[in-house]
Amino acid sequence: MDVIKKLEYINSFMSNTLMETLDIVFTDMGADFLEATMPVSPKVYQPLGLLHGGATVALAESVGSTASYFLIDQSLYEVRGIEISANHLRSVKEGIVTATARLQHKGKTTHLWEIRIVDEQDRLISICKLTNIVLPKK
Repeated sequence: MDVIKKLEYINSFMSNTLMETLDIVFTDMGADFLEATMPVSPKVYQPLGLLHGGATVALAESVGSTASYFLIDQSLYEVRGIEISANHLRSVKEGIVTATARLQHKGKTTHLWEIRIVDEQDRLISICKLTNIVLPKK
């Protein structure tokens, strides 16, 4: 399956999820990364009119967990996030943020992702680390 088809596939199963609520769209992928965007609007603001850190973390986990999904045999395994950490470095009031998850470690049972979130000027907004566990399907 080519990249465009994979992205269409990912975006097609986001309805009725947090990703749809936050308007997250998967936009690019490769062998060791996955990218998605999220608009910064009042929907994702904290009370001071800035991008909420929780929305940023939700974007990061969505991208990293989905990326792990493409590294496993989905007929035998499933993925769950087990730990996420975030450092928020810059505030954003408007525009679009882009999250890029890059694989740091691919083990048999764990995947470690670094997710960098940047604004439209490519300034680092947040950097996150996500650990996923690979579990056999029940």
